[in-house]
Amino acid sequence: MLGSLWSFLKRHKKKCLVLGTFLGGVYLLGKYGQKKIREIQEREAAEYIAQARRQYHFESNQRTCNMTVLSMLPTLRDALMHQLNSESLTSLLKNRPANKLEIWEDLKIISFTRSIVAVYSTCMLVVLLRVQLNIIGGYIYLDNAALCKNGTTALAPPEVQQQYLSSIQHLLGDGLTELITIVKQAVHKVFGSRLYLPVQTHIADWDPVACEHVTGRRTKHHYSFCNQHCSLFFLSSISLKHTLSLLELEQKVKDIREVVEHKDSDQIACHSPLCHYLMPDEENPLATQACGLTERDIATIKLLNETRDMLESPDFSTVLSTCLNRGFSRLLDNMAEFFRPTEKDLSQNGSVNSLSSVSLPLAKIIPIINGQIHSVCSETPSHFVQDLLMMEQVKDFAANVYEAFSTPQQLEK
Repeated sequence: MLGSLWSFLKRHKKKCLVLGTFLGGVYLLGKYGQKKIREIQEREAAEYIAQARRQYHFESNQRTCNMTVLSMLPTLRDALMHQLNSESLTSLLKNRPANKLEIWEDLKIISFTRSIVAVYSTCMLVVLLRVQLNIIGGYIYLDNAALCKNGTTALAPPEVQQQYLSSIQHLLGDGLTELITIVKQAVHKVFGSRLYLPVQTHIADWDPVACEHVTGRRTKHHYSFCNQHCSLFFLSSISLKHTLSLLELEQKVKDIREVVEHKDSDQIACHSPLCHYLMPDEENPLATQACGLTERDIATIKLLNETRDMLESPDFSTVLSTCLNRGFSRLLDNMAEFFRPTEKDLSQNGSVNSLSSVSLPLAKIIPIINGQIHSVCSETPSHFVQDLLMMEQVKDFAANVYEAFSTPQQLEK
């Protein structure tokens, strides 16, 4: 039996070698294929886990963003109410002063300025914090991933995070003050007001161009001497008895926005003119913003530069503009509650079915607009803030920022 088998193998030696080689190759190839399939499965599982971990970290970061916005709104509201103190004027009016008309004029400007600045600053705060916290969130994710692998130095240690996030104080400080100034000038231009000039200023010496910078009008109408220090000029001021419908009020707000958001001809088209209020100008020394040039400060400067690049991008300009449109729409929705036709209006004219048919005197609109700051800058999740935080455009933009700064390629920069 064995002899016949041996003779068979000798006769078919080459065929047996080929067959053996083929079978061995098939076996090795199968083992190699199993190994590769296992590696692919392990890599896919690792990628899935990493993606799930990054998604969880991103969602957690967005919740942190929302909580941070809500926690900073009281500070913003207090800063606005301090710089635009309408409560002191309303207290003066209760005492029936002789200069009641002048106080009402001041109250008109301050009330509209305060609520409009509240909308601007709240929208800016929401979008700016989305940018900052998603940039820093991306770096934190990379730090956690890198430390788990090889223990490399953190890209954004806690002290850098604190130093970087403190730059939000520009919006709550100097940026807010500058924004108040420009919005107040726009309100002066749209609603008109009085202008004080030194008492020794002669009418012939009055510079109408300088006045136009403040009020938007060159024409001067009635004037009187109010005290020993200044002269009082009324410049096409809208009467307190003048009535406005909700549509007319909406147009006034649009006019104010056009003045505030106007771009100079030498500005880049995609650059939002409101970026100036979010971060200091680029020509300001970044070392001053970062408070030094230590290794920690260099990392902070890098974050500030990346943030500025993001704020000057077309995407940021689009998202901020969308937020502002939603914010002012919500402001007017809040105002609309006071423009609803009464039962008397409906009984007198059954066709009254539009808010544009109801008009209120400016004197009644002023206290309504004056109180809107408490709705806009509410630390409790109001409809105004919720609308901004839940906007799909804001969520998508935040996801893009996080994606850009949480990829491994950031480690190579």
